[in-house]
This record gives sequence, structure tokens and C-alpha cells, in this order.
Amino acid sequence: MSLYTTVLGQTWDIIAKEVYGSEKHADFLMENNPEKLHIFVFSSGEVLNIPEIPDKTRELPPWRQP
Repeated sequence: MSLYTTVLGQTWDIIAKEVYGSEKHADFLMENNPEKLHIFVFSSGEVLNIPEIPDKTRELPPWRQP
């Protein structure tokens, strides 16, 4: 897991696009920073946890689970 320091005016989707390459990961980013959910537009200097996105391609479907 790494850390990310926000810049004035950033939003969850902008940060997700910057760190993960796609806005679709904004929900994952928010889930991993629950203490910051009250923030819609960030001021500069907020520190966020940036975990790696789990590789779901390696997971087996439910019917193939051991």
C-alpha cells in the first residue's frame, strides 16, 4: 500500500484516474479511506491510502472453489 497526498480541487474520480488509470476505481479508493468520505472536493495536503487493486482474474468462480 502506498500513500497519496491530494492537491487542491481534486475529487475521488480524478484521484482514481491518476493512481489507477481509470475513474471506475473511485469506489475502491473510497472504501479504503472511510475516514475521508465526508470530503467531496479535497484541499491540498490530505493523505490517502492507495492499496493495490486485487487481481480478480486469479479468483475462481464460486462453483470451482475448493
